[in-house]
Amino acid sequence: MIPARLTPPAIALAAPFVPLALFTTHALAAEPLTDRLWRASGAFHPMVVHFPIALLVVAVIFEFARRRGGEHRPGPTAFACLCLGAAGALLAALLGWSSAQSANYGGSAAWTLGVHRWAGIAAAVLAAVAVLAATIARGLNGPRLFNVYRVSLLACVLAVTVAGHHGGTLVHGEGVVRDALAIARGHSPPRASTRTLNAQQRPGDETPGDTYATRIEPIFVTRCYQCHTGASPEAGFRLATREQALTPGVSGKPTIVPGDASASLLYQLVSATDHDRRMPPKGSPLSREQVSDIAAWINAGAPWHGQRPAGEHWHWAYRAPVRPNPPPVLDTTWPRGPIDHFILARIESAGLSPSPQADRHALIRRLSLDLIGLPPSPPEVTAFLSDTRPGAYERLVDRLLASPHFGERWARVWLDLARYADSHGYEKDGPRVMWPYRDWVIDALNDDLPFDRFTIEQLAGDLLPDPTGPQLVATGFNRNTQTNEEGGTDVEEFRIDAVIDRVNTVGAVWLGSTVGCAQCHDHKNDPLTQRDYFRLLAIFNQDELDVHVVSSTEKYAAGAMIEYPRAARFDELADLNAGLARADADLARHAADLQPAAIGLATGRHAALPGFTPDHATALSLAHSHREQLSRQRSSLIAARALVMRRSPEPRQTRLFDGGSFLSPTEPVEPGLPAFLPPATDREPMDRLAFARWLVEPDNPLTARVTVNRIWETIFGRGIVETSEDFGPQGDPPTHPELLDHLAAELVRDGWSLKHAIRSIVTSATYRQSSRVTPDHLEKDPLNILLARSPRYRVEAEMVRDIGLTASGLLHRAIGGPSVFPPQPEGTWTQIYSGEQWVESQGPDRYRRGLYTFIRRTSPHPSMVAFDAPSREITCTRRPRTSTPLQALTTLNDPAFVEMAAALARRAIDEGGNDPRSRAAYAMKLCLAREPTPREIERLLALYQDQLNAYESDRSAAGQVASYGPAGAGGLHDHAQIAAWTIVANVLLNLDETLTRP
Repeated sequence: MIPARLTPPAIALAAPFVPLALFTTHALAAEPLTDRLWRASGAFHPMVVHFPIALLVVAVIFEFARRRGGEHRPGPTAFACLCLGAAGALLAALLGWSSAQSANYGGSAAWTLGVHRWAGIAAAVLAAVAVLAATIARGLNGPRLFNVYRVSLLACVLAVTVAGHHGGTLVHGEGVVRDALAIARGHSPPRASTRTLNAQQRPGDETPGDTYATRIEPIFVTRCYQCHTGASPEAGFRLATREQALTPGVSGKPTIVPGDASASLLYQLVSATDHDRRMPPKGSPLSREQVSDIAAWINAGAPWHGQRPAGEHWHWAYRAPVRPNPPPVLDTTWPRGPIDHFILARIESAGLSPSPQADRHALIRRLSLDLIGLPPSPPEVTAFLSDTRPGAYERLVDRLLASPHFGERWARVWLDLARYADSHGYEKDGPRVMWPYRDWVIDALNDDLPFDRFTIEQLAGDLLPDPTGPQLVATGFNRNTQTNEEGGTDVEEFRIDAVIDRVNTVGAVWLGSTVGCAQCHDHKNDPLTQRDYFRLLAIFNQDELDVHVVSSTEKYAAGAMIEYPRAARFDELADLNAGLARADADLARHAADLQPAAIGLATGRHAALPGFTPDHATALSLAHSHREQLSRQRSSLIAARALVMRRSPEPRQTRLFDGGSFLSPTEPVEPGLPAFLPPATDREPMDRLAFARWLVEPDNPLTARVTVNRIWETIFGRGIVETSEDFGPQGDPPTHPELLDHLAAELVRDGWSLKHAIRSIVTSATYRQSSRVTPDHLEKDPLNILLARSPRYRVEAEMVRDIGLTASGLLHRAIGGPSVFPPQPEGTWTQIYSGEQWVESQGPDRYRRGLYTFIRRTSPHPSMVAFDAPSREITCTRRPRTSTPLQALTTLNDPAFVEMAAALARRAIDEGGNDPRSRAAYAMKLCLAREPTPREIERLLALYQDQLNAYESDRSAAGQVASYGPAGAGGLHDHAQIAAWTIVANVLLNLDETLTRP
């Protein structure tokens, strides 16, 4: 690592103090100022909590690492850190209590929050006890209180560890501080959910039924369903259906009286001012607007979902998309295509204007990151800037879409969905060969394989007539399930688990549905019954075992496999297999001719060996030699044995499981489709092939919508339906429903071409906007749901690595092949008992793209985890996007990123010119694809000069830093210069702009 004393500061601290005047501008707010300040204070808990953690850990280190020499007094440094840490811990616990009261977590998250909260309180109390004991022990110098102090300090750190472990999994959401400030000032939080904005789209056009879907149901889903659905609802009151909502609860009072809000218990509870009576009991109360909406809805007769024609589902996602006409707009000069009409209509209705087009530097960097996942090189930027002919932008788009790196960037999205990994999972988690499937995905995306074929070949390629080698490899999608190789486990249990995972994955990936909720009972929110679920499970329950049982205590992963040739040369492999078959037949024929000679040898009558002539010997030798030659060629061609699907020769009967447990099978079920979705047009038996074809039928209401929504989400950072994994009633409704249907209809009409869909989006005026934020944007659309500006967000984990490798010149651009092992912290795999070791790749493989990094489910690469990459035990439909100090520490100190900084430094020296100014400018262009401003250059030069002076006075440290990277310390450059430029490069690679989509 770079010596700490020479590393430039990377973190600026902001104290959570807000001027009191900010809170006094709205004196007429209904809620008392003290209550508002208390509720708002919880938002600052995440900012405050990290400081006492660090101080308390440092206190323990100093206390137990020092030499006491028989003294029974706390060390001065440890005592100072303890006092500050205890004060911070008490403040953090207080703010955490406020945060927990305002939180709205359910299920396991509520339990996690409880553990986090009480462990944090315990840590604060123990820290205070340690301070008290240490203070007394400093005066008495006695062992008793000194031991109390040390034990309390250790227990405090243990509680901090528990609290931090559970707190790290809680997500506070976007804009929490902004919301807190609004609450403190007496405003409703400016954050607007996609539901709220969608509800306000065209208020005048809403029917009473639409009001329920857009205004009332979102309240029920987010604030009520947690307690008032299921088998045992609170107070016996359910809200899932209108019939349930009209049934009185245990109080006997009518919960909803259609037409009379004041007589409805529901309205009385949500509008109550008494904290003990008001609903919902947890989190902030409903806003006045929400309470007013509920009252108006009840007074209108409490209609549930709007009336639809016979056979048409009430929920928008279960109706087939209809290609809408683009809406009219006021500014007819801005739209470049239909997409822009749908976006601009919403922008104008909100009183906003679209942002101007981004500059060309931002456009080429945005396009390069979105389409191929790599930043543009300086020559590519120069070529684009100098191309002033009409259509320059479109030509850039087409060049990037045709790049072989397009498939790599978009394969990352699909591999999350396919839960691709290089290990089997579970505790043993041994390695498996899955990279041929990953390479198939890359090739399919590069070739723009139509999405309907992309679907069919992955789900049922083995069931196609005369399937090709690539079509068999494609079925690795279903072999990406985890496989338990441990001895003594129940094979049937984990076989069923694998089938369940396949059903749940297909439901999430193609149907945008949480079908797994119906494994144990009928789905609480979606119209999916448990019988529907097991009809789907029966489709995937007809395949070979994934393991081979050796004995009651030993088994290993097996199942169907095919030999995968190098560079996917399946035709050549087929020719060699045919040649080997002919050679075997030739050998068999000669062996039959020589049978009399063999009999003669066996009986001892071999004086003349009748039937064996020199011609026979020559023929046999040539046939054997030819076969051996073909066998050697074939062996040299095989790169791996790929896991594929194969139907079991014996059909299985599927039974519905009581409570979802395979130990409680009940009635048999036949393979089939969910009853609430359109039936298959083909009347063939419902197997995996028929199911895959049904998924991509034009009348299927979900597949095309889910697919284009995922493309939109990948490009803009948020889907038109934000809950891309859940298009059901509990998911968010689309912010632009007509646009979603337009994109879905276009995808089908254009032959399911993903590249065409992507091109239509990135050539739109919507995509080309600047990401600059204006006060008007923040006031009217703070979350940028309307897309009046281009979204700006941190790139994904693999891209963080790829940007650094590209800028430094280290990237090895080879496509495909076995997974690689770039540097990772020592000891990362020591907790895995199976004994495999992480052996760092050397040579070019050390610098492959992040896509090719070996993924071990129980221990994924730490730098990938830091930037929110999933472990892929199950399908990941969308990654969270967090911002933590660990991310900055990773890119500053991880050995791989230090190597990148050293290589970027050498590149700036070798290619950037002879003076520091030109070198700094060149390094910045490599990272940001733009020229630096004069102020940026001056700051970089000041940093370089400061580091150069430091390293010239410490040649040993300079030599150490200069030795990083593949080039080593050699060359004609002075070590102090190399080291100083390495620090500058380290800063550039850690700039927010470097790691952010512009």
